[in-house]
Amino acid sequence: MTRRALISPRPRRAAREPVVPMINVVFLLLIFFLMTAQIVPPAPFDLTLPNASGDEDTGQAALYISAEGEIAFDTARGDAALAQAVAATEDAPLRLHADATLPAATLAQILAQLTALGATRVEIVTEGG
Repeated sequence: MTRRALISPRPRRAAREPVVPMINVVFLLLIFFLMTAQIVPPAPFDLTLPNASGDEDTGQAALYISAEGEIAFDTARGDAALAQAVAATEDAPLRLHADATLPAATLAQILAQLTALGATRVEIVTEGG
């Protein structure tokens, strides 16, 4: 004759899924995306870009021109910014962020200066439309 226990054995708990490996993968992905993201520096002054349709801005180094005609490239200002922008872009196109209210004559004058300094390709950045 077999004896049965008066107290039934405790039911076994279901094995919990390990969460630590999943957390490790999430943090590795987060670090990967943070390290590979291109962070574009903010514009040196507020601009209102003209509207147009076409390619998106790739975030390359750019020359900025305010509505008052102030010129900036990285930390340089004025004519030094023009020379530094042309030297920094070499074979790549120079990206120009000009305010929409900048007079066309001023823009034409700056483009002539860029050509004289050796710029061969200038792309004017606009708002997507």
